[in-house]
Amino acid sequence: MNRDHQSVVDRQFGPQATAYVRSETHATGPDLDRIEAVARAHPGGAMLDLGCGGGHVSYRAAPHVGSVVACDLSPEMLAAVAAEAERRGLATIATCQAAAERLPFADAAFDLLACRLTAHHWLDLDAGLREARRVLKPGAPALFMDVVAPAHPLVDTHLQTIELLRDPSHVRDYRIDEWTAALGRAGFALESVATHRLPLAFEPWIARMRTAEAHVTAILSLQHGASDQVREALAITPDGSFTIEVATFELRAC
Repeated sequence: MNRDHQSVVDRQFGPQATAYVRSETHATGPDLDRIEAVARAHPGGAMLDLGCGGGHVSYRAAPHVGSVVACDLSPEMLAAVAAEAERRGLATIATCQAAAERLPFADAAFDLLACRLTAHHWLDLDAGLREARRVLKPGAPALFMDVVAPAHPLVDTHLQTIELLRDPSHVRDYRIDEWTAALGRAGFALESVATHRLPLAFEPWIARMRTAEAHVTAILSLQHGASDQVREALAITPDGSFTIEVATFELRAC
């Protein structure tokens, strides 16, 4: 059986496409508000929603720009996004299946780009960021939003472990300093970083990924047995729910 990373990602997210379109966790947040504000400043622009998932970036941006390409690895996810865009009357959203590390677009094809809650699934972060820079026009804005790893190694290890148990396609949540270094290597100029806390209710978090029961048990065991330091840092509650930090990096293509 083919178990390369691309097939793992597709198996994980394809069957859950509708759940991500409907997810309230993914449909709201200050990062989406910021994306909409940036989109408003680029009427007529061509935008790339890189790793679109359930399409929430595309839905918020589409009324304000000329066109949006929602790009994702999962064909089932893209079909769900296309159906939801049609339901909402957002005719300017097109879909494209591709890996972030190998984008099928010309150099400088886009006027702006957003990438939300997806880079932690990329097999090669640097390659994906280089491709994002390549397809943007010089000086174009980009926003990258993702879960960021805690600075303390103990808390970091705990978070990465429960993420992987929940979702085998997880690669890594990166620290803010790792993100800023990688963005600089890719040719982006950092303008600002904002963070916000995102509470995750345990049952919906598990249900979205159809996590195997044995893995659910293991995650709960880790949550219940966590040290006071980990419990406080992640705001772990008795039912296993916890809180993560999400960072929004605003950049310009150099």
